[in-house]
Amino acid sequence: MKKNTGFGMLLIAIVLLLAACGNQTNDGGAAATPEPKPTAVNYKELYRTSVFFGDSITEGLSYHDVLNKENVLAGAGKTAEFALMEDDVAKLADRKPEHVFIQLGSTDILWPTENPKEYSMKQYAKLIDAIKAKLPDAAITLLSVTPVTAEAEKLEPRYANIADYNEGLKALAAEKQAKYIDLTALVAEHTDLYDTDGIHFQAAFYPFLLEYLSKESK
Repeated sequence: MKKNTGFGMLLIAIVLLLAACGNQTNDGGAAATPEPKPTAVNYKELYRTSVFFGDSITEGLSYHDVLNKENVLAGAGKTAEFALMEDDVAKLADRKPEHVFIQLGSTDILWPTENPKEYSMKQYAKLIDAIKAKLPDAAITLLSVTPVTAEAEKLEPRYANIADYNEGLKALAAEKQAKYIDLTALVAEHTDLYDTDGIHFQAAFYPFLLEYLSKESK
């Protein structure tokens, strides 16, 4: 009787062990919750009536083929003032977007003036007014300047002013009756997707950005 009891206990132990193994990964480690990924969405279709207007960070959307080129009007070193000087508003109007996302400021905060933020906001305000004049029915959303890594800030201390600059953008959006979306929290969730310079982003970041904007724009 004792032998049968011992055999029964051994059999139960084996069953429990096999059940535990079923909850592990193939390499024997504990089953991990997969990292959330953007919903499988056709972003080119979702943003087909929008144009993203900005600098090199914005340009990544078309450079990495996340959006079509006609939905991105951006370039390295672009500032609000340069956009006005180069008549980018006319180019934007030709595309007839229903929604304009503007992301400028990464270069503006480095502008060699006594007060880069104040100077930039004046140019930014003129740019918004020019867009409204050409596209009175288009929705306008201002996107915050994305933070940089500690290493990038160490190389360029003026990046420490990004948070303050974004406060200016938020106030400007309210003044111009435009929407403002802060991307700081989004970037904080994906610090592994910075490019090597700690300023720009890898291709994998942009679907997360578009997913975030699709929710925040509602």
